[in-house]
Amino acid sequence: MQDRRAQLMFLTTALLALSGCGRQQAGPEPDATTAAEPAPPAAQQEVAALPRMPSAAGARAFFITPADGETVSSPVIIEFGIEGMQVVKAGDDTPYSGHHHLLIDTGLPDLGQPIAADAKHVHFGDGSTTTELSLDPGEHTLQLLLGDHRHLPHDPPVLSEIITVSVE
Repeated sequence: MQDRRAQLMFLTTALLALSGCGRQQAGPEPDATTAAEPAPPAAQQEVAALPRMPSAAGARAFFITPADGETVSSPVIIEFGIEGMQVVKAGDDTPYSGHHHLLIDTGLPDLGQPIAADAKHVHFGDGSTTTELSLDPGEHTLQLLLGDHRHLPHDPPVLSEIITVSVE
């Protein structure tokens, strides 16, 4: 019981000491001429774009299969094509290279930030150029976006046209 009390006292003291971290020392109250503007909410603060790798002139990504407007059954076999750039695994920073990202039912992401990894942004960091994808019945849009070794789109971005497929 005594050890437990000592631990609680230590933690309480540590928390009280830490709660003052980052505070300015007391001083004169600011007046209207010295008051700083409050920082904008986090949602309004702009995230700085990261430096992007250059793409080769005329480089493009495209779908080999399926074709735009095609009716398919799930799982859908999708083959990616590329011209003017080399497909490599994520982490490989060979100039004029990258790996595919498949955008499903979504628009282009922020081109100055790494491409998200979720159900709408499928990464092929292993250098794959084909996949089998389970899609619900209905109409779906697909687009390819090449990412560099850090999953950042190139400058200018290497991407495919948006295609639409109907899944039976």
